[in-house]
Amino acid sequence: MTVSATDTDAAKAGDVPAVERHPFEPFLPDGCRLLMLGSFPPAEKRWAMRFYYPNFTNDMWRIFGLCFHGDKMRFVDQEHKTFRLDDIKSLLRLRGIGLYDTARAVRRLKNTASDKDLEVVEPVDLKAMLRSLPECRAVVVTGQKACDVLSGCFGISRQPAVGEYVDFSFEGRALRLYRMPSSSRAYPMKVERKAEYYKPMFERETGL
Repeated sequence: MTVSATDTDAAKAGDVPAVERHPFEPFLPDGCRLLMLGSFPPAEKRWAMRFYYPNFTNDMWRIFGLCFHGDKMRFVDQEHKTFRLDDIKSLLRLRGIGLYDTARAVRRLKNTASDKDLEVVEPVDLKAMLRSLPECRAVVVTGQKACDVLSGCFGISRQPAVGEYVDFSFEGRALRLYRMPSSSRAYPMKVERKAEYYKPMFERETGL
């Protein structure tokens, strides 16, 4: 999809927000067996690195530190207010964890990073993505919008509660859809408690 001149002109006129394309390629290591899907990255001004969950106040990489190393600061570079990206990618490759989002293009209806303020203009072709990942047996979503998009794509009528999963099938393959607590600091839960939800899922799906 390309942004049309009409879209651009309208955005300049202030009629509608500009269409924003996804800034990252999917991170899909060989042998990926667990696919984690968010909605869309925050605006670049909020990034602490060029990778998924880039906001320094986002808890995702602290959750990973707690689950895989028992140390929430394992992937945090506090001095430089960023994350240890090489170590993060090494862990993801080792454990077969892929990352992407459910939208390729969005409009931000407000100047926030909140899912509720995102209008999905172009969803990701999730079926094609799963076809490219023959060893994947579980998908994790971390927000309601991502859960809605994925459920609609695969005809999942009963969405999982936070911390739980439901079984679904795709082209003869049995999969699990997990719904985990949002890693956003705005989500009203301490990072240690969030990690308690994530750890059993990682144990089952990655051999933690």
